[in-house]
Amino acid sequence: MRRVVLILVVLAGASFGACHWLVPERFAVNAPIAYLLFQRGIEAPPAATVADRLRVPEGFSISQFATGLANARFLRLTPTGDLLVSVPRTGSVHLLERDADGDGRADGDRILLEGLANPHGLDLHQGWLYVAETNAIGRIRFDPDRRETSGAYERIVAGLPEKGNHWSRTLRVGPDGWLYVSIGSSCNVCEEEDPRRAAMLRMQLDGSGQEILATGLRNSVGFDWRPATGELFATDNGRDLLGDDFPPCELNRITPGGFYGWPYANGDNVPDPDLGAGHEAQIARALPPVHSFRAHNAPLGIVFLRSPPVGDGYHDAALVALHGSWNRTQKDGYKVVSLHWNADGSIEERDFMVGFERDGELIGRPVDVAEAPDGALYVSDDYAGVIYRVTRAQRPAP
Repeated sequence: MRRVVLILVVLAGASFGACHWLVPERFAVNAPIAYLLFQRGIEAPPAATVADRLRVPEGFSISQFATGLANARFLRLTPTGDLLVSVPRTGSVHLLERDADGDGRADGDRILLEGLANPHGLDLHQGWLYVAETNAIGRIRFDPDRRETSGAYERIVAGLPEKGNHWSRTLRVGPDGWLYVSIGSSCNVCEEEDPRRAAMLRMQLDGSGQEILATGLRNSVGFDWRPATGELFATDNGRDLLGDDFPPCELNRITPGGFYGWPYANGDNVPDPDLGAGHEAQIARALPPVHSFRAHNAPLGIVFLRSPPVGDGYHDAALVALHGSWNRTQKDGYKVVSLHWNADGSIEERDFMVGFERDGELIGRPVDVAEAPDGALYVSDDYAGVIYRVTRAQRPAP
């Protein structure tokens, strides 16, 4: 019944615009209809709009590094300072050449790979470029100096589950030399038939030795290791259709064998109204989040900063891209936040890059954040097809 109601809401929205007033709050659909139905975004905002709308903390500045990359998703810096960008809609991976001429823009945009099945997560390791497709994991030899691949693209893992919701796959090579892959759930809330859904996997670099590392993760699109401790943290998107303010989205500390609650519990192990009853034992052993984001903010990419200047307040901090809500009566999220670990272990969330949403109007939806060795930060926006660069102001010489 809920699926039928939601379909009706979406169809009504196509005719009448945002239609959260038509249905109970828990069924609210409040997103740009073209994006909701067709995953189509907008043109890149002009420089004047960026200057008027987007804000970063004092001491930072923001510019458009590249435009025209509709559906730009995950990012990875090469050792030579170029930026790799996955573009799932076109099945391609782009290489944006570093800004060698100093004009603040990418010096070039070339397609490095194409013909892939919704490529999303990217990583570089020991001369290989790894790519997470919806149904496979592939790799190819990559020379960052020549900006070229060589040899054949090899799918080292095939047959990843691909039906249903949450199509994106993210991968990273961990500090232990294993390849980590996250796979979202096939649904809003259900009991999965394939144990690899709503889970994080781990395997050898050639795809062998695949194992399930953690479960109960509804859609952990982004993850990274905290340099100070070596701990693995992952964002997770909470379920929909329970109202504006529940459940929260999550940041989880991932441990081998950990179960994180979905689909039986939400947030701090609150039993799910649909599937919680009868699963008290699973809920009791579920690991609660270490930090809660606002409901429906959709945290995606996360990166721990590894080269912030001493004393700028971002040592041991992480940046998280909040893609923004759709299942809310009022839009929320649509920004980049910083997370700061306090001495007592608590985590403080602060705004870092804001202004994508103003009075319900959107000019962007952040997806991922990457840090260059020189400290520059790159933010992808799949709604306007922009890669933003955030730089620190140069301090005067003493």
